[in-house]
Amino acid sequence: MGADQLNLLWTLLLVVQQGYIEEIRTAQMIQDKAQSAGNGIRTMKLQFTKMHGIGNDFMVMRWPSGIGLPSQALVRRWADRRRGAGFDQLMLIEEDYQGPGDGAYRVFNADGNEVEQCGNGVRCVAQFLAAESGADRFKLMSASGAVEARILADGQVSVNLGEPNFVPAALPFEVKGEAATYDLRIGGRKVQFGAVSLGNPHVVISTDSVDEAPVGILGAEFQEHSAFARGVNVGFMEVQDAARIRLRVFERGVGETLACGTGAAAAVAVGRRWGLLGARVDVSLPGGVLEVSWQGSGSPLWLSGPTTWVYEGQIEYESTKE
Repeated sequence: MGADQLNLLWTLLLVVQQGYIEEIRTAQMIQDKAQSAGNGIRTMKLQFTKMHGIGNDFMVMRWPSGIGLPSQALVRRWADRRRGAGFDQLMLIEEDYQGPGDGAYRVFNADGNEVEQCGNGVRCVAQFLAAESGADRFKLMSASGAVEARILADGQVSVNLGEPNFVPAALPFEVKGEAATYDLRIGGRKVQFGAVSLGNPHVVISTDSVDEAPVGILGAEFQEHSAFARGVNVGFMEVQDAARIRLRVFERGVGETLACGTGAAAAVAVGRRWGLLGARVDVSLPGGVLEVSWQGSGSPLWLSGPTTWVYEGQIEYESTKE
């Protein structure tokens, strides 16, 4: 057999082999699709917007009707700052919402758990909806109730978080009775604090210097205490005068964040109850300044500050049949 014949034979063998490989690949694709259909799984790409309120960052997205909510594992993956979009909270706006108000949203912490409320998060949701609709006022529904939101003339966003609730059961906080201050042994030390709900649970600790406060250690230890069945956000407040405080917050399910809207509201509410603060307070957090206004008992509390639109993107989601 000559060289030309050998080359021809080799070429024919390669063609046959390649065809066989392609047949295998095609069969595998058909099998994968059949298994996917049999498991009721379909992959889709979802649009999202990355936003933040003075560094407290969010993944904001409209959540399609007819698909299941994201699992804890998926939220944690999306929240990963190296392998996902990265965020403190995931804010889901319910698509095709038909209930009262102008819309509804749900909040998931970076650990994957759904929570009741997020002050900076709802401010970003309001800005997101304003960009879509051109409206400057919204009534939004959440797990903790209705929230009124306003887009101000200077571009800042203000939300009405309702009246602060000092009843321990509202947090929930397991204690014998309501008080302005409480004492608990946390991590082997006695800690004095105030407690309040802004739709989500908060404790507030007064400190001479937020720079020296054991935010990471004490904040984490509060999460392990049996008195707080659902965990609790822990604020460390340094009062500068009646109209200014400094604040650091350990958020349950996240850790210390650059800012916490309901944490700022909680600090002012507790500070007002202690007689330390006036009706309007600038709250300085590591990420910037928020303004909290509260006239006192019987009045709603307003939280105001800037929001920032960072970028838009797509992320993959595997949906299972309901």
